Amino acid sequence: MSEFSLSRRLVAEALGTAMLVGTVVGSGIMADKLSDDVAVSLLGNTIPTGAILVVLITMLGPISGAHFNPAVTFVFWLKRELGLAVAAVYIIAQILGGISGSLVAHVMFELPVLQASTTVRTGAGQWVAEIVATFGLLATILAGIRFREAAVPWLVGLYITAAYWFTASTSFANPAVAISRAFTDTFAGIRPVDLPGFIIAEFAGAAVALALFSWLLKSEKQAAIS
Repeated sequence: MSEFSLSRRLVAEALGTAMLVGTVVGSGIMADKLSDDVAVSLLGNTIPTGAILVVLITMLGPISGAHFNPAVTFVFWLKRELGLAVAAVYIIAQILGGISGSLVAHVMFELPVLQASTTVRTGAGQWVAEIVATFGLLATILAGIRFREAAVPWLVGLYITAAYWFTASTSFANPAVAISRAFTDTFAGIRPVDLPGFIIAEFAGAAVALALFSWLLKSEKQAAIS
């Protein structure tokens, strides 16, 4: 059992997701303002996102586990490390925190606070990219916890930095982040109508990662016992 109360864990999840989304949206706005080159803007969006993940997981991981992602919480529920009720409120906190991160980014850059994205992100390539992105993220987390737990913040930050560039979708890999990005009509946005495909793909990628890595990370001794 965690040494921190559920209320503190929920605040940590909401705060962490808010800061993550605020970084994604804010750096996207800044990058888009500073360059007309989409590749340069994407790089300006990528580096802050990877960096803030290292900071947030290191800072808030000891409190809540630093999920900041319903797909991660889903996997830990499937692993029976979280009860259904706790997993549900974690996910609610993540979504509400993420949306607030988008709104705060708008305030910082003096944009209309309430927005809906018009950026089209749909199609089989995008959905497969989200399966791949989320699979890789959960694989990184599960293997990192198994072999190098202290390195998980860096592993996750570096993975997302890479996945921005090798996936067609720029690696949302997070249903709460996807939902939050529907609330911004800026560089990082996604149309609300495109969300279902992304969310389904993200949960599917997480489930496949758990299925494979539950087997892959099991030692011969553990396999013999089971």
